Amino acid sequence: MPLVLSFLKLGFTAFGGPAAAYGMMRQEFVVKKKWVTEEAFLDFLGVANLVPGPNATELAILIGFTHAGWAGMILAGVCYILPAMLTVLVFAWAYVQFGSLPQLEGMLYGIKPVVVAIIISAMWGMLKPRLKDTPGLGIVLGVFVAYILGVNPILLLLGGGVVMGLIKYGQRLGNVMPLFLVWLYEPIRLLQEATHATPFSLARLFWVFLKAGALMFGSGYVLLAFIHDDLVLGLGWLTEGQLVDAIAIGQVTPGPLSTTATFVGYLLGGIPAAILATVAMFLPSFIFVGLIYFFVTKLRESEQFAGLIDGINFAALGLMAGVTWEIAGAALVDPVSFGIALAALLLLLRYELGAPWLILGGAAVGMVRLLLVG
Repeated sequence: MPLVLSFLKLGFTAFGGPAAAYGMMRQEFVVKKKWVTEEAFLDFLGVANLVPGPNATELAILIGFTHAGWAGMILAGVCYILPAMLTVLVFAWAYVQFGSLPQLEGMLYGIKPVVVAIIISAMWGMLKPRLKDTPGLGIVLGVFVAYILGVNPILLLLGGGVVMGLIKYGQRLGNVMPLFLVWLYEPIRLLQEATHATPFSLARLFWVFLKAGALMFGSGYVLLAFIHDDLVLGLGWLTEGQLVDAIAIGQVTPGPLSTTATFVGYLLGGIPAAILATVAMFLPSFIFVGLIYFFVTKLRESEQFAGLIDGINFAALGLMAGVTWEIAGAALVDPVSFGIALAALLLLLRYELGAPWLILGGAAVGMVRLLLVG
């Protein structure tokens, strides 16, 4: 019961993104409850950042597993995700019911530029320590351009890992990995073609978010690349504006940003689709943590695998940049919205103001503009 209550509390109060969640978990489970040691917590943090999927959720799963075994792993993850999912469901219902109200449109006008600024700030925070890695920066730029040109995000993530592995550690992977990519490309191409021709279905929605959860490296924002590629460009189930709104809801609610899947699922198919999308999004995290926990640190020590992981992380940054470029077109529509984005970015970079406060500020500016312009 203490484990359930602790993670439910975190799920309802963990505003501010993964970094804030890390700090709250450390305070709760290292300092206060002493369930894990400082050293173990740092190890868990490293594992969570190596495994694909929502990092803060994976950290919760690891702590639960250590404290109470397999049952603790499942309870910790579910209790951390559930409050955010329920909160997002309420917002999604209100969005569907009242999305055409001028007041809500005014709020979203101000929130969307803030979302763009938040993503840019997140990218800069991850890129800044890596600015001296010239090959990595090359991967970021190459992936950005390739994504804009329509290349599949899965291939870009794998390609980034292979390129960095080859650059850092010679040709030892060169004879195997390109053949693997050629083998992998054909089923991905067929799936994409099927995706373009398939109307809405729960099975397709499950696949989209299962794939995203299994391949999401670097940040929760990488999820947006998969949503954009599959649901906006590929299937046409979602508009650019709805994607930005989904991100905004994920920012203003507590818990993992990946509960954006809940919002998108509700928009497309109501409560059943919201639940299915959420399960698909987080299921890989439970599987990966359970399978990889015991030897993932050994993978990091391997030069070949460390290079692949670094390359995938750089490719993830390139995907984030590509998505940001495209959704900015739906958010930055006039000088006022550009001004909101620039002001939010300055506050994030200079003063590290929390994202929820910026979202509320953007909503207030949007309402003021609505009252003045009408």
